Amino acid sequence: MKALHFGAGKIGRGFIGALVVKAGYELLFADVDLGLVEALNARGGYRVHIAESEPEYEDILGVEAAVISSPRVVERVAAANLITTAVSMGALRAVAPTVAQGLRARMAAGNSAPLNIICCENGIRATSQFKAMVYSLLDEDVQQWCERYVGFADSAVDRIVPNISLAAGLDVAVERYFEWCIDSRAIVGTLPPIAGVKYTDNLDACIERKLFTLNTAHCATAYLGALRGYKYIHEAIGDKWVRSVVLRIMEQSSEALIAKFGLVRTEQQRYISTILQRFGNSALGDTVARVARDPMRKLSPALYFAYPAAMAIGYGLDTDALQMAVAAAMRYRSAEDSQSVELQQLIARQGVLSTAEQLTGITHPPFLEGVESFYGKLQ
Repeated sequence: MKALHFGAGKIGRGFIGALVVKAGYELLFADVDLGLVEALNARGGYRVHIAESEPEYEDILGVEAAVISSPRVVERVAAANLITTAVSMGALRAVAPTVAQGLRARMAAGNSAPLNIICCENGIRATSQFKAMVYSLLDEDVQQWCERYVGFADSAVDRIVPNISLAAGLDVAVERYFEWCIDSRAIVGTLPPIAGVKYTDNLDACIERKLFTLNTAHCATAYLGALRGYKYIHEAIGDKWVRSVVLRIMEQSSEALIAKFGLVRTEQQRYISTILQRFGNSALGDTVARVARDPMRKLSPALYFAYPAAMAIGYGLDTDALQMAVAAAMRYRSAEDSQSVELQQLIARQGVLSTAEQLTGITHPPFLEGVESFYGKLQ
């Protein structure tokens, strides 16, 4: 079995690529970083460190790499059984031309073996968005051929991969916990036999549960922790006040998710408890600055605070903790973070309430007034 993974960064190596190799696939990494590509080819593998109180490791061997635009990557698209990505939502468009070229070559070669493409990005229905990008580059006959033989399966991924520099440059640290949910309805042929993957016919619930419980809490911990002067996430979540507020934020987001998807409340409560435990893992060395970066993007309507808040408002649920989360993000100050600097300039020009409305897209006066009130209280 042959696989191609776009993005040889820490998530690609430590999470998706590692699971694909362990499933028995012959893996080729594709990346824009020539130095990283050369290093992977020279070493042929790397070590994944499980960052826990009692650390473990596993060696990922037999991998190769190529520059994304190279003929070798196009050839692998034409021959692969599985293609995955971990490049960020914004970079998917740059990957689409290579995949489109490879799909044309695959059709021309008469390769009708099932191919599944799965984007593993922090975004809702990333693979569906990627499919539209790829199809925009294909003639109608190739699109019709792809509909028969190529699956574009959306997924939701969850694993903390901190920015820890290890002595061996290619090695990567990850937490033990992971979750990778894939939409089974979009798979062509048999389900890829990847250990630990959860195939589901209700992916929207999986995606939003992760984004608006885990990611919402992660960002809230960072912004509240920054207000308290903490450097690491585990320090921040160890603060009783931060922990209590983050818990309340997750509870309010969860109530909206329960109302929307009919999630089982006891299962969601266990998920919340697991998240709090994960955040307390000091071995990850996860920094507040890493999680808090780009506050304006994280305040946007589709992301971690505005989306669950809008859901909660729609169901007539409480949002005071989510208001505080927005206010804490607006209070985030880092001279090294260009969005933090821009955000403070925006607030200075037009005020808290107007800025909150502009960034979140929420127009509900009580919510915006609550954000403004909390902004004044948080120092």
